[in-house]
Amino acid sequence: MSTPERVSPATLRTLFLFEDLEDEQLQWLVEHGHVESYGAGTEIATEGQPAEWFYILLSGAITLSQLVRGDDVEITRGDQPGVYAGATQFYLGNQVSQVYTISVRTTADSAVLALPAADFAVVFRQWYPMATHLLQGMFVGLRNADELVGQRERLLSLGKLTAGLTHELNNPAAAAGRATVALRERVAGMRHKLAVLAGSELRADELKQLTAIQEEIVERMSTVPELSPLQTSDLEDELTDWLDDNRATSGWEIAPTFVAGGVGVDDLQRVADALGARYLDGALRWLAYTVETETLLGEIENATGRISALVGAAKQYSQMDRSSHQSVDVHDGLNSTLIMLSRKIGDQVRVVKDYDCGLPKVPAYAAELNQVWTNLIDNAVDAMRRSGTLTLHTARDGDQLLVEIRDTGPGVPDDMHQQIFEPFFTTKPVGEGTGLGLDVSWRIVVNRHGGSMRVISEPGDTRFQVRLPLSESTHRRQPAAS
Repeated sequence: MSTPERVSPATLRTLFLFEDLEDEQLQWLVEHGHVESYGAGTEIATEGQPAEWFYILLSGAITLSQLVRGDDVEITRGDQPGVYAGATQFYLGNQVSQVYTISVRTTADSAVLALPAADFAVVFRQWYPMATHLLQGMFVGLRNADELVGQRERLLSLGKLTAGLTHELNNPAAAAGRATVALRERVAGMRHKLAVLAGSELRADELKQLTAIQEEIVERMSTVPELSPLQTSDLEDELTDWLDDNRATSGWEIAPTFVAGGVGVDDLQRVADALGARYLDGALRWLAYTVETETLLGEIENATGRISALVGAAKQYSQMDRSSHQSVDVHDGLNSTLIMLSRKIGDQVRVVKDYDCGLPKVPAYAAELNQVWTNLIDNAVDAMRRSGTLTLHTARDGDQLLVEIRDTGPGVPDDMHQQIFEPFFTTKPVGEGTGLGLDVSWRIVVNRHGGSMRVISEPGDTRFQVRLPLSESTHRRQPAAS
């Protein structure tokens, strides 16, 4: 077994990292470190692998890179003796997972001093106890602050969504409640009129004809065409005239009910021919109650259907009944997000869905992607001051799926295109934003899904583009909010 090459204390003293160390400290480095030589283009450390060595450049040049969507993206490079890489979080011990956070490669024939990270951590804490505590405190403090503010951001978003959902649910629930009260009154009136008719001298065949007309009207109500205000007014006048001519009481009151139910003069004439003038008024009232009852039942059905749709959208948005990672249709997430944000979007924002419905599903964490759509749509609506056009565009872009959120707001200045994805950077007034929405979105898309995210902007046309791989990403990291 060959003897490892050592570096001299004098050489260590020339490096800016070690120039102020005591002689015994330098001697420890000499005894525990060894020199490794590499040719150009050699990978010294690989991102994600156990971080066992702390490297200090002695000669040559190195480059540091990080995987983004499966591609190596260079972060920085250096050739100054003393620059370091590798296990740079050694001083944190088991407070973090000790893996290389970047890859290190040589760009020229190089020599590095390799120090065992675990051993160096022990003496580092002995040599610099206060500095170690400060570094640990700074790292943990920043991480905790990021988590706390991130939680607050999510809670604020949840509060907005909950308020919007509550508002949206309240409308159909209130409508169903009002319709139920009115329905009870109409059913009571219909029972009363039926009892009166049943107790009269109507023959069985006459009552049978009346109920047949009733069933026909009810069956036809589901296909009643929508009328213009002018058409409705003309038909109401026509029915009112017929009711007055046939001495029906309060004809002006029941005429709108008949028109809404698709009942015309011909239907009323059939009732008159079947029963005669003696029982006509009671029969018409009974039919009016029938039409109102069916109309109210339709309103209740629509209201409860709306409630079910909102609950379904909430379930789709939260993915609470599904596995965290699955093949998803991004259109489902976009649509559910629009429903959840419908109150904020309001009536002054025109929403355009420019979807490519032939797109395949993508492997993704659906609930986290919905958080991305929420942040982007929320920001777009704010940028337009809740008045303009919001466009959701999807398309295939090679081996990726493109989701583009466009708005017609004032745009993002060119010098902010990179800053807006940084933590705590916000263009909103104090108290209206934490600056974490786009940072969290970027980490979900890039770190979590191996995708990419960018902004293209000019006044009146701002586009946030999210690209997601159509196949399973080979590089998925920890959750974006961790």
